[in-house]
Amino acid sequence: MKSIIKSLLLATALSAPLITMAAEGDSLETKVSDSVITTKVKAAFATDDMVEATDIKVETDSDGMVELSGTAATKAEADKAVTLTKSVEGVTGIKDSITITDE
Repeated sequence: MKSIIKSLLLATALSAPLITMAAEGDSLETKVSDSVITTKVKAAFATDDMVEATDIKVETDSDGMVELSGTAATKAEADKAVTLTKSVEGVTGIKDSITITDE
């Protein structure tokens, strides 16, 4: 069941660039860049067994700063989400706003 959810999340994440292009204010190039970073982070979460991708929200600003919010079951899961985010090309910084639910 978890693998099905991750597959659906990955498919949704890969379609995110098309959805985010509708946002106002930034150039098309910036919108694509931001959404590509967000998509890559979500895809990294979806393919990792430790991170529950559906519970962690990812937002990227026009400078490549990524904010992670939502919940993680453990500190280790939250830390892994940050590590995966750092590994994505284009990420310039991370604001970790993840709440730990089980500790």
